[in-house]
Amino acid sequence: MKRALVTGGSGAIGSAVCRALAADGHHVYVHANRRRDEAQAVVDAIRALGGSAEVVVFDVTDAAAVAATLQPLVEDDPIQILVNNAGIHEDVVFPGMQAEQWLRVMDVSLNGFFHVTHALAMPMIRSRWGRVINMSSVASLTGNRGQVNYSAAKGGLNSATKSLALELASRGVTVNAVAPGIIESEMSQGAFDAKMIQQMVPMKRAGKPEEVADLVSFLASPRAAYITGQIISINGGLI
Repeated sequence: MKRALVTGGSGAIGSAVCRALAADGHHVYVHANRRRDEAQAVVDAIRALGGSAEVVVFDVTDAAAVAATLQPLVEDDPIQILVNNAGIHEDVVFPGMQAEQWLRVMDVSLNGFFHVTHALAMPMIRSRWGRVINMSSVASLTGNRGQVNYSAAKGGLNSATKSLALELASRGVTVNAVAPGIIESEMSQGAFDAKMIQQMVPMKRAGKPEEVADLVSFLASPRAAYITGQIISINGGLI
């Protein structure tokens, strides 16, 4: 049984990824920061189906907190599957954007990626097997009005994905990014109505979190051993 960590594991996509990895037979650490109760509900649902999971709580932007939580977990055995899913939106048109809105989004997506991945990288490398899967966005590929900060953060994550993939390929560790389009969630329901989705998406519907999770499940599996450094968008033909 391999161990997997999913940051931001209590949201729509994160919880679907946790359930998929648990169904694949992995022990899943469901990460939360402020949403511990929601993360525990994901764990309870996984265990009810016979899977193995537990909650871990820390702020991905706090390097000391990340290290204090994760280093004890990998002292004896590596966490070999990492899904960097934690991210936030601070949407506003650029002229009205405050520095704090820029910095908070960067902090979670980029500094959070660094803190968590850095804590798990060496144990993963020593095991000569690993999967790092970064949750990006179609906004990183096309841009989006009101999301200069978010697009920049996810674009930076894409570039980090490609560079880290080059560094770790010879160690048996793959690094890829998944870039979802419009996916069913509380967040997307507030931003896109059904008519807008019909107009924007060739498949005429929003994607399901489980469809994103299926892609992550594949990338985390031995079947994806020769796929690394890729930004794979799942968007119903949106781009």
